[in-house]
Amino acid sequence: MALSLEKIKEEKKKNKLQFMVKGSSEAFMNTIRRLIMEEVPTLAVESVEIKDNNSALYDEMLALRLGLIPIKTDLKSYRLPENEAEVTEKSARCTLQLKLKASKKGYVYAGETESADPKCTFVYENMPVVKLLAKQKVDVTMTAVMGQGKDHAKWSPGWAFYRKEGVLKMGKVKDAELVAKQSTDGVFTLKAGKLELHKEAMQDSMLLDYYASLDEGITLEYTDNIIFAVESWGQLSYKEMLDTAAQILIEKTEAMEKLL
Repeated sequence: MALSLEKIKEEKKKNKLQFMVKGSSEAFMNTIRRLIMEEVPTLAVESVEIKDNNSALYDEMLALRLGLIPIKTDLKSYRLPENEAEVTEKSARCTLQLKLKASKKGYVYAGETESADPKCTFVYENMPVVKLLAKQKVDVTMTAVMGQGKDHAKWSPGWAFYRKEGVLKMGKVKDAELVAKQSTDGVFTLKAGKLELHKEAMQDSMLLDYYASLDEGITLEYTDNIIFAVESWGQLSYKEMLDTAAQILIEKTEAMEKLL
């Protein structure tokens, strides 16, 4: 059976995608999941030069917060550093310079940061970095570096997971009202005293095992199909994450073929 994909749910504003995979295995989908989370490269703040900081946050805590804020990443312009020298010398192909300077009373937001590359800025502009009181200020210069999630979670572009497709079947249900009340995701509804099963809601439900345990009249079977979900933190689109993971897998496969 040839591998095929079928889109289940796409939420562009939330950077989420869910699709059905047919003709594959859990081992293969786990490989894709790990490549997305561990090897798809992104930009993240790696070093911080603090010129001035008399805020309530210690220098280390301020640097930590900045390091964990996702940065929009242009994979066409940036690549992973080939050696440590490229990082220390701040190569334009794998590092990005950012500056944050503020002396106003109130919150300082990520969007106030100036980036050397307008395409690569902090994803969440309204994310608070620090709160300043009167006469307090921060002045920092940051160096963001291309990296991978396997080295630190700050470089992970998002979240990915998979599960086998579950199919609920409904026979004679003893307590339809209880099942409908416990169905918080719309899989079951009660209409005119009759329990209805909505098959389209099953693909998005994480409560199928729970529903099957509620009543003997409800049974659950798993198919060989796999439901795969991916969510981006904002550095890359979910399409870029999947495309890049696929390309990495191809390169690894070709490298292995040469060794055989």
